[in-house]
Amino acid sequence: MFRYLARRYHPDNRVTADRDRFDMVLEAHDVLKDPVKRVQYDIEYKDRLSFRSELAEEAAGWEGVDRDVDIQNKLLSLLYAKRRRDPKDPGIGDLELERLLGCPLEHLGFNLWYMREKKWILRTDSGTYAITVDGVDYASAESQTRAARKLLTDQS
Repeated sequence: MFRYLARRYHPDNRVTADRDRFDMVLEAHDVLKDPVKRVQYDIEYKDRLSFRSELAEEAAGWEGVDRDVDIQNKLLSLLYAKRRRDPKDPGIGDLELERLLGCPLEHLGFNLWYMREKKWILRTDSGTYAITVDGVDYASAESQTRAARKLLTDQS
């Protein structure tokens, strides 16, 4: 197979020359020839395969999305309350967020990124997180939606 692919993609082949693919074929052949490189590749391949299956599992259910929405609402509520109490110093630091939410910062990374991109929160000059006007508007709208849902479920 190596010889076939090497001939096919060799730069001298006028019909099917492809330098990038030729280089990939050579690299793959070198890995397969060297026992140490081959074992390293097999280990990396297993790790990637495991990661893919975990990712597919996580994507199959909505639990992750629901959990993230819950974390985002808690974060906004905390930052909302902090800004109301102390408008001159509205931020909450990393360690305090971890403690208040009972969750390591590494697990909050996605949510913090998302909320910064939505302009719901910002990183202050002192390195803390604070809610923005857009964040307050979203939190208020979300609160009204929850209140309306609660009224509807209380009636049944």
